[in-house]
Amino acid sequence: MHWLFTGHLRVDKVTVKIAELPRSLEGTKLVQLSDFHYDGLRLSEDMLAKAIALTNEAEPDLILLTGDYVTDDPTPINQLVLRLKHLQSRCGIYAVLGNHDIYYSHSQAEVTKALTSIGVHVLWNEIAYPLGKELPLVGLADYWSREFHPAPVMNQLDSVTPRIVLSHNPDTAKILQQWRVDLQLSGHTHGGHIVIPGIGPLVFYYKKLLKKIPKKLRRWVTLLLGDCSKVVRYWEWAQGFHNVEENQLYVNRGLGTYKPGRLFCPPEVTVITLIGD
Repeated sequence: MHWLFTGHLRVDKVTVKIAELPRSLEGTKLVQLSDFHYDGLRLSEDMLAKAIALTNEAEPDLILLTGDYVTDDPTPINQLVLRLKHLQSRCGIYAVLGNHDIYYSHSQAEVTKALTSIGVHVLWNEIAYPLGKELPLVGLADYWSREFHPAPVMNQLDSVTPRIVLSHNPDTAKILQQWRVDLQLSGHTHGGHIVIPGIGPLVFYYKKLLKKIPKKLRRWVTLLLGDCSKVVRYWEWAQGFHNVEENQLYVNRGLGTYKPGRLFCPPEVTVITLIGD
């Protein structure tokens, strides 16, 4: 049953061009992991172990985690970090939090403390320089938190400086258009959950489909699938690489799952290679 709802783990390899990328950073390899939902139900120990092994096999310069380590109760984070401490990268591991990581008033502190205990650098409206001053890493507060205020952070950087931005929710790409973002890494959408091969995520057409369903049945459909319209606004960015005006966005499908489960939407480890433009 677990395979039925999650599918086989896949490694997606992406090459991203970054203008003015320093020659010394040509070929830099990043690995992105996202949306673990580690709660004993939504991510198997076997898949997690495979994801960690595949990450280490890629020999990344930097590992980037883009949120939702737990589902609601933050307690499982203390078990998850016992697995994540085996991740290896040349320049460390950096992370942002997702909406599920701040579900309760104490969640943010507990998740941050656990990740920090194994050497993961958790960024909350902060800038770090794991790859040097020539390629800053910006980590933003979750979009649904009261502290999502990108301007004071983004305005610290000169517009001629390339940068990578971690932001759990891809909807923020719309807001971040007013600044230079050479690569935004997000998760949150789980790839759209159910994907129609050759067409795309079913949820993209969800509202249109609901209108065609008799009203008596519509309520039961929304109970089963949830109100997907509240997850993100821009479902066209549910997974993969996108150009958002002048900026670039990559959305990871995540490792864990959530209702209604996955269909033709495999969990993902993303290996990103940076090259100059």
